[in-house]
Amino acid sequence: MQLLDGKKVSDDIKNEIAIAVEVMKKNQEKVPHLAAVLVGNDGASLTYVGSKVKSCEKVGFESTLIQLPSDTLESELLNKIQQLNEDDTIDGFIVQLPLPKHIDTQKVLMAIDPSKDVDGFHPENFGKMALDMTTFIPATPFGILELLKRYKIETNGKHTVVIGRSHIVGRPISILMGRKDYPGNSTVTLVHSYTPNISEITLQADIIIIALGVPNYLKADMVKEGVVVIDVGITRVANPESVKGYSIVGDVDFENVSKKASFITPVPGGVGPMTIAMLLKNTLLARDIKN
Repeated sequence: MQLLDGKKVSDDIKNEIAIAVEVMKKNQEKVPHLAAVLVGNDGASLTYVGSKVKSCEKVGFESTLIQLPSDTLESELLNKIQQLNEDDTIDGFIVQLPLPKHIDTQKVLMAIDPSKDVDGFHPENFGKMALDMTTFIPATPFGILELLKRYKIETNGKHTVVIGRSHIVGRPISILMGRKDYPGNSTVTLVHSYTPNISEITLQADIIIIALGVPNYLKADMVKEGVVVIDVGITRVANPESVKGYSIVGDVDFENVSKKASFITPVPGGVGPMTIAMLLKNTLLARDIKN
């Protein structure tokens, strides 16, 4: 069994981006500028956005953090998005999810200029991705592809089972794993809460990508020997023995599944760090497209 070390790979990618930014600076070219909009004070969102800002600093990007109170009106947020759309100094921006319940998330995502949508959530970019056109791939699926590529994991002709059908991970990665490219060219089965006898399907899988948010869902008796397992799940589970009072747990029963897997991502330290690295890569792409 070999660990798919997302932390190491993400650091490698950040170093590669930092070198590219140094070249831009030497040539007196504009460096990429990423903005993030955060509405409210959700602890996990604050931590995540903070990591993005630090990563921007590390690679030499310019970054702007826009914090708005939780009672911000939907119209006020839409106005702020329009300002960012029209600001030529900003190459890409994200609106951190989840948003407060009184704001229509879909309306907000639709308002973002597709050429600045470095999260890859706008329907125009999702459609381009599905048609194999150059566009922004959502950061988490993009990170999964990069992990598979850098560890040279064979995907051609393999059976990939995706567990979970979210718009952020499950649905896009199911499309990408079936595309005519590498990583891709696999036969994809997408399973979800209405799929009967899921274990019968996962036992046939060469590659399993799971994004459910259900701790330890995937058990050892649900996978075959030599399977490749990508665990996207991140859930805080109470742990009185931990200093923080909780542990971060994935969707996979790592201790037992890892004994059968050929490759597996740890949680934390697997897909999570890759998401931020690929967001930076999308911002670099946004800058290159504009110039």
